Amino acid sequence: MKLKDRVAIVTGTSPNIGGGIAEGLAAEGAAIVAVDANSANAKDCAAYINGSGGRAVGVTCDVTDEAQVKAAVAAAIAAFGKVDILVNNAAFFNKKGVIDMSFEEWNRQTGVILGGAFLFTKHACKAMIAQAMGGAVINIISTAGHQGEPGNIAYSTSKCGLLNFTRSAAMELVGSGIRVNSLTPTATDPDESFERAARWGRTVRRPESLDRVMKPFRSRIPMQKLPVPSDYGRAAVFLASDDAAMITGTDLRVDAGAIARYWAWDPTAGAAL
Repeated sequence: MKLKDRVAIVTGTSPNIGGGIAEGLAAEGAAIVAVDANSANAKDCAAYINGSGGRAVGVTCDVTDEAQVKAAVAAAIAAFGKVDILVNNAAFFNKKGVIDMSFEEWNRQTGVILGGAFLFTKHACKAMIAQAMGGAVINIISTAGHQGEPGNIAYSTSKCGLLNFTRSAAMELVGSGIRVNSLTPTATDPDESFERAARWGRTVRRPESLDRVMKPFRSRIPMQKLPVPSDYGRAAVFLASDDAAMITGTDLRVDAGAIARYWAWDPTAGAAL
């Protein structure tokens, strides 16, 4: 197991991306501190991992509240004795543009995505430095952070900001043996998330319109297939493990070629324009 005896804090542990990452880290031996503002997400994620033979605790936390963040890190240490890995995944959607979004909404969304990453990195890394054993931080980006997406201004801007936060924090913390990298997902196939929610004991109903909604994403991505959360989980395991011991300040894209695609090329039309 690549992460045996390590302790990972994962923020934003819904059955989608965060849940997939938490399960992936746990499958490789990490103890999980599942953090979410929604107590059901934190508790259900932790309960499933514990029921599957892993070790986990769920912590309800507003990532923009520094006192709650400090308490979450303290809870990780109280439960498992240390912190080795931090995954900053907490985020939410509010798909509005610069004209329609209020400043209050802007502050709230950027606060969760950027501010939450700042606060958890600050306090989790303080714990790592006190332990003097190094560690790994993984910031979850989005293809929206690499490109100009209309009508999603705060989310796109925050995710872009996390890219340079990653590089800056990597340079600041390298002397303490802490590696800081980012992982870029893209539009994600929803089927695994519904399956995960059901495994967690939730009653879920797949919307009839879902295939129609997802069809443009599948047809426009070079690999003609969307990633699932467990794909991100395996990538997070790599970045957190000793396999990535010489990697810091880098973004790993698990996006089926989305960012690399030349804008005028239609993936369904063949190899040439």
